[in-house]
Amino acid sequence: MEKNTFNFREMQAREDRLAPGHRMCAGCGGTIAVRNVLKALHPGDKAVVGNATGCLEVSTYMYPYTAYEDSYIHSAFENAGATLSGVETAYHVLRKKGKISSNYKFITFGGDGGTYDIGLQSLSGAMERGHDMVYVCYDNGAYMNTGVQRSSATPMYADTTTTPSGKVSDGKPQARKDLAAVMAAHNIPYVAQTTFIGNMKDLYVKSEKAIYTPGPAFLNIMAPCPRGWKYDAPDIIEICKLAVETCYWPLFEVIEGKWILNYKPKNKLPLEDFLKKQGRFKHLFTPGNEHLLEAFQKETDRRWEELLKKCEM
Repeated sequence: MEKNTFNFREMQAREDRLAPGHRMCAGCGGTIAVRNVLKALHPGDKAVVGNATGCLEVSTYMYPYTAYEDSYIHSAFENAGATLSGVETAYHVLRKKGKISSNYKFITFGGDGGTYDIGLQSLSGAMERGHDMVYVCYDNGAYMNTGVQRSSATPMYADTTTTPSGKVSDGKPQARKDLAAVMAAHNIPYVAQTTFIGNMKDLYVKSEKAIYTPGPAFLNIMAPCPRGWKYDAPDIIEICKLAVETCYWPLFEVIEGKWILNYKPKNKLPLEDFLKKQGRFKHLFTPGNEHLLEAFQKETDRRWEELLKKCEM
């Protein structure tokens, strides 16, 4: 892996590889994730960008036009990992034959529906085979593009169109899948979990590490969705900060099997500070539902303590 440095001004001055004029919603976390991951590419390096079907795909690509400055491939929901691993293999063959001399990186994006669920087999195969590529999940916690249906990334008690809160339901009854841990179990060189906080240093540094670590890498980025999470668009950064400060979304890396905690809150905030900013959890704050908040807090604390043990904290 090449040495990682962070210079905020230099990073922000880099050319945007996701062009303006796409159709993503205002306040969308997916756009922020893609722009900043691609800014981690070093000037002069080229990329092939893959993209599973989803919000990001339908909003940045309408044949024959694309918002990406680099080569772009739209994959089906279930095969983004396989598509890019095939391109990466072909690249090495052509380079060996002397038909390509440029330095290419391979990065594919998928939402949680196409990553946690439908495309998990394809992602797992690409990681297990050891392809030199980065899979980035922009995790907005539901199938947002098709109407806010629950996915295995949806947090417990969230209100979705397939787990509606009301008289007969408290929202999604199951806890969310820990996909970063699943990817770490593949024994790949680099896995990281991040989101949008501060000056984006955590996101940028981890993106650069993922791109320039030889072999397969996986980034899980919490990318809030104003439509599905039901928040005011300008609140996105505050929501991400609260997710980290409440330990709902810890910042960590797994480098060559070693778990590393990147941030530990000095004063861990109660989970309700994160939940009350989102309309999908408003039913948790009605009288009589205090036990739901307690259960959610207990599960969050359990996962946090488990992570601390993995990181030998």
